[in-house]
Amino acid sequence: GGKRILQETGGTYVEPTIFDGVNNAMKIAQEEIFGPVLSVLTFDSDEEAIQIANDTPYGLAAAVWTANISRAHLTAKALRAGSVWVNQYDGGDMTAPFGGFKQSGNGRDKSLHAFDKYTELKSTWIKL
Repeated sequence: GGKRILQETGGTYVEPTIFDGVNNAMKIAQEEIFGPVLSVLTFDSDEEAIQIANDTPYGLAAAVWTANISRAHLTAKALRAGSVWVNQYDGGDMTAPFGGFKQSGNGRDKSLHAFDKYTELKSTWIKL
């Protein structure tokens, strides 16, 4: 994987790529990659999975896959990410804020929370 495809169109398309055997010390596990790339890291417990996921300077999004809803709630609460999906990925709604934790993003886009990012409040008092 990872080869450029459709080069004749002039586009920069990269085929989907899976990196297996990744550990958290590797550069690919520590950077945000916006492309068709999946890094596979293994873990032995929920606590270790949470530690691995949170041990990065980024926190845009995370996903939890489990049939146990209590486990999903506990894990989602512990993850330092702006969006956490359970048994799905990339769901959303315009009324829900979107943005990341740590170095992922600056504030929240979408929803009423975005007004704080794009506006400034001002009070003007005039005596007539």
